[in-house]
Amino acid sequence: MHRRTYLRSVAATGAAVSAAGCLGSLGDSNPNVALSEPDRNVESSDLPYPAWGEKIPDVTIPAPLEDRAVSFRDVETPSIVTFFYTHCMTICPVLISTLRNVQTHATKNGYAKDVTFLPTTFDPRRDDAEQLRAYTDKMNVDQSIDDWSFLRPKSEDRAKRVITDTFGVQFEKTKQKSKDDYMFSHSALILLVNEKGYVERAYHGSSPKQQQIIDDLETVRG
Repeated sequence: MHRRTYLRSVAATGAAVSAAGCLGSLGDSNPNVALSEPDRNVESSDLPYPAWGEKIPDVTIPAPLEDRAVSFRDVETPSIVTFFYTHCMTICPVLISTLRNVQTHATKNGYAKDVTFLPTTFDPRRDDAEQLRAYTDKMNVDQSIDDWSFLRPKSEDRAKRVITDTFGVQFEKTKQKSKDDYMFSHSALILLVNEKGYVERAYHGSSPKQQQIIDDLETVRG
């Protein structure tokens, strides 16, 4: 099944693939990943997003707070990737808080330099450098150790091409009172990627399990 076809069917039925990859199993081995194949009823290639054993997309996105760009496949440590927008009042604060709490655990336990956090906005119109800097403070993200980069596609069209067409994360404007006053309905996804650029786990859903991510990250780092 084509990824976009699967994505449309999920959106149409309202079904959610629950935390794909949260539970390990004795699946077929894959030399590119450290974690075993997750317990699920679908293959990675049938999912709309990059999943276990697949290479992270070859995409480069600007990191405006650092005046540089980040290429996902060039990251030399395990990375945690998610997609959000700063005006969200529902799931996005949960996603960012989850990443921040993992960051805090990494700092307290001496592996802050061994993991990279890459939250990517799909609302570049409003999420400029100033807004992302304010959001950093609001969410208590520690940027002093250079392990966290807010990524921002250059345009709304670019965000759609990268985040929906490439990463399989669907988002759509809903409430729109004016040009700059709108919200999004969107899916929720966190990816754990190893230092070779392969997806170890894809946590899909509105309730990411922070401790599971920390435990999986420890295995990947090991």
